[in-house]
Amino acid sequence: MVASHRGTIYDRNHKTLAQSSTAHTVTANPNEIQKAKKDIGETAYKLATVLDMDPKDISTMLEKKTNHVTIKRRVEDDVANAVRELELTGIYLQEDAKRYYPYGNFASHILGFVGNDNQGLGGIEALYEEQLKGVPGRVIALKNALDTDMPFKEEKHIDPQNGTNVVLTIDEVIQHFAEKHLETAFHEEKVQAGAAAIVTDVKTGEVLAMATKPDYDLNQPFLLAEETEEQLSSIANEDERSTARSNALQKMWRNKAVVDSYEPGSCFKIITGCMALEEGLITPESPFFCSGSKKVENRTINCSHHDGHGAQTFADAVKNSCNPAFIDVGLMVGKEKFKEYYQAFGFMDTTGFDLPGEAKGVFYADENYNTVELATASFGQGPIVTPLQLMTAVGAVANGGKLMKPYLVKELVDNDGNVIKRTEPTVVRQVISQKTSEQMCAMLENTVTNGTGQNAYIKGFRVAGKTGTSEKIPRGNGKYISSFIAFAPANDPKIACLVVLDEPSNGQYYGGAIAAPVVAKIMEDTLQYMGITPQYTEEEKQSLDFYVPDVKGLSIDNAAKSLTSEGFKYRVVGQGATIKNQTPKAGSLLPSGSVVIIYTEDNVSQKVVVPDLTGLSINQAQQRLAEHNLNIAISGAGATGHSSNLTVANSQIPPAGTEVNEGTIVDVEFRYLDVD
Repeated sequence: MVASHRGTIYDRNHKTLAQSSTAHTVTANPNEIQKAKKDIGETAYKLATVLDMDPKDISTMLEKKTNHVTIKRRVEDDVANAVRELELTGIYLQEDAKRYYPYGNFASHILGFVGNDNQGLGGIEALYEEQLKGVPGRVIALKNALDTDMPFKEEKHIDPQNGTNVVLTIDEVIQHFAEKHLETAFHEEKVQAGAAAIVTDVKTGEVLAMATKPDYDLNQPFLLAEETEEQLSSIANEDERSTARSNALQKMWRNKAVVDSYEPGSCFKIITGCMALEEGLITPESPFFCSGSKKVENRTINCSHHDGHGAQTFADAVKNSCNPAFIDVGLMVGKEKFKEYYQAFGFMDTTGFDLPGEAKGVFYADENYNTVELATASFGQGPIVTPLQLMTAVGAVANGGKLMKPYLVKELVDNDGNVIKRTEPTVVRQVISQKTSEQMCAMLENTVTNGTGQNAYIKGFRVAGKTGTSEKIPRGNGKYISSFIAFAPANDPKIACLVVLDEPSNGQYYGGAIAAPVVAKIMEDTLQYMGITPQYTEEEKQSLDFYVPDVKGLSIDNAAKSLTSEGFKYRVVGQGATIKNQTPKAGSLLPSGSVVIIYTEDNVSQKVVVPDLTGLSINQAQQRLAEHNLNIAISGAGATGHSSNLTVANSQIPPAGTEVNEGTIVDVEFRYLDVD
């Protein structure tokens, strides 16, 4: 048999994500070797040297009473040539194909991998096996009864047919953004049960990125982490160890974004609010009152803001993520309508996505669905959904109410580039009206600009989003799932992003605190990459950064004019008349009013130690840095321009204690604390 090459898997821009190359399989005819009375030990030793194998293992195979054994698969050309040069009786080479993944761990849970027989064992490789695998070729040769070649040669070659190529909707660049920022959060927040991120095109349902952490190397899919291997080696019983290994591999290969279900927490308030708006039960201006808790039948349910929000509109309740207000909204909708909408938004079914193992959403059985259950479901506690289902439902809210079927495969193409099959965007149903969509989009934008979602704020890009924090069952175990979902631009949504962190253990667990910043970083990189034009508000325009001009070689007077005309202050160091150097360097971005140090002599720069800004407000951080003659670049929630004691410095580059030149820019990420 002559192996066919599996089809190539590409991203949407035809960057290769999985491909096949020619390799070889080393086989043997033990009966032929034994009949020729060849020294099995010597044959095994020579082969082992070339194939990097244990001679004992090869000897065992050559001692079998059979006409065919496979010694080693997927041998590269140089090794195959070395085997040929040995000219060993009964040893043969067959053409094979080797699957190669050029980016290693990249998109591992999407692509899947192949086994020893080149059959897809996960992800796209498994689901599109029939299209990818192709048809093997054949070499028909005359053999005698001992399965050895006849003295005369007569062979017929039937060429293999290579597999069809698969073009994904994934954008390799956006996938890298998602994986990079999710990986950072996974380690920084010490996430114990895995993390997932999804980026979609809300208008089409195309998945632009989908990441799960931890991931694995597609070129070595059976290689477990060292820590896991150590745990397995401590299991004495061989059967138990084998079962544990199998379970560990299945867990490693599991696509959390598609297969795992969870309580969505406050992210679900988006859906509850749309139900009531669509039914005409409320408007954004409808009044509500929050005392800090609400009693439903015999159960008291608290708000995350224990002192209560007092009198508020529904728009305020969305911004504040107020549980009591949403309980009132859910009770207005009623049990029957609530369940109808839950189903209409797609939570009771699978989405029909392109990857295997998708789970259905779960809702209460009718006999267990009472007023208390309706109340808790209203703020996302009780219903069970997958990240993909939530992403699809919120995508409908962003897309004028149209529920789109999510998909991952864009096209099937042959080797000449001809499209065999193309996936078209599919509208599943209209679940809410354009008006309801616009109302909710505006309220979710306000949530990011002024409310609990401020850690997802991106200056110049109108982001709409919602926090989510859910306590895992059994309640009281101290284990949480933190999430944040957002889309942008809010007035004309192009992309949506969801991040889920399962069991963060580094102290913080609110989705608004630790998941929202990850969404912001993924979306900012993505929006800039897509060329989406920023839309600055008047307030944002006042806080825009400006490029530092190049004043080297100018006189002090001319340098001063150049800097002040751009809104910068300056400080002269040295006794010369011409500028020799400057800090920050030309082209750096700084807020208006920042200080540029200009040097009129060589080697006169002053060194300072960067102070620790952790926990300081924006004003405090600016003042502390000014005392050290350092500049600030503000990112994260601080970029909203709202300076309060609830917005504090979370991280900084360079870190505290670093010695730098005066005038150096310290990039400070701020986070908003009043989140859920």
